[in-house]
Amino acid sequence: MKKSLLALAALGAFAGVAHAQSSVTLYGIIDEGFNVNTNVKGQHLYNLSAGVLQGSRWGLRGTEDLGGGLKAIFVLENGFDENTGKMNQGGLLFGRQAYVGLSSNYGTVTLGRQYDSVVDYVGPLEVGDQWGGYIAAHPGDIDNFNNAYRTNNTIKFTSQNYNGLTFGGTYSFGGIAGNVTGNQIWSLGAGYNNGPLVLGVGYLNARTPAASGGLFNNGGTASAADAAVTSTIYEGFTSANTYQVIGAGGAYTFGAATIGATYSNIRFGNLGKTFASPYTGQSATFNNAELNFKYQLTPALLIGAAYDYTRGVEIAGASRAQYHQGALGVDYFLSKRTDVYLTGVYQHALGDTLNTAGAVVDATANINNLTNSANQNQFTARIGIRHKF
Repeated sequence: MKKSLLALAALGAFAGVAHAQSSVTLYGIIDEGFNVNTNVKGQHLYNLSAGVLQGSRWGLRGTEDLGGGLKAIFVLENGFDENTGKMNQGGLLFGRQAYVGLSSNYGTVTLGRQYDSVVDYVGPLEVGDQWGGYIAAHPGDIDNFNNAYRTNNTIKFTSQNYNGLTFGGTYSFGGIAGNVTGNQIWSLGAGYNNGPLVLGVGYLNARTPAASGGLFNNGGTASAADAAVTSTIYEGFTSANTYQVIGAGGAYTFGAATIGATYSNIRFGNLGKTFASPYTGQSATFNNAELNFKYQLTPALLIGAAYDYTRGVEIAGASRAQYHQGALGVDYFLSKRTDVYLTGVYQHALGDTLNTAGAVVDATANINNLTNSANQNQFTARIGIRHKF
């Protein structure tokens, strides 16, 4: 009897130690607000929408200390729309992130559905990832700085922090039997954050991005409708065999002010056979540049402004589209977890582009993640509240 009691006590002590070395955290964000859009195919639209400043989500984050500096980690993160109760990211249960891995003194290796290196190292420097939300992201989030697309079946390495320097990369298997490069995605990036200076660079390469399971079409059950990118900024180029992004950015803080800039080169290589001559097999290139500014008026009040310019390089006499976009924002923090904000975005389009059939059409304004306008201009404003838990 005494031996049984001693064994039970030892087991209880061991369980207590194991519990002390492990942790699981429930976290989340709820972002809700009222929008005004002056041009939805020629009509004004007033509506509530979720997750503009940050996507509404809940998640579980866990870690277990394995000893010797080695830890097991995991993240499961769900995106949702609080207006309808539905799940985002194509209805996936953990559509934002879902991964498990090991962390050591040398870095972290994780496996699952994750973010690419452009998102990790350059994305935080554009205004859409700061005070502007997705409506202030680059037109159509054409360079994925705002994380419109996540990568499935991904192996990811992230280094430790070396005096402000971090680096990493990802590789995503396409999952097509007999075709190693189909749907394949890989990325590399590095960042520096030390004192007032922040820098980031990134590279992203995705094969057959609009195919079932490709970068543009991996958010739920695949279908022809899912495969179509809805942004008129670049929907005509998604038949490309390769989607490539080269990005860089930086920011410098002096006192209460921060000024930042980003640049990206986006290439849609080897356009598909559905295009008529002379566009079939050619490549379309876009360049994007952003200048942003924010000022912390008080510990609770932040104001910001940004200007973004996107230009399409001519391809056989077409795709000379240009997009000018400006954004203004105010963010007031009621507490560490709750803030209210106001954001306004205006976009003006010029030139022409290609539609999904390969025909030359006039470029129209299309603020990111909104229905396109009927002409060259579009304005949207949002007042919202965000709560973190």
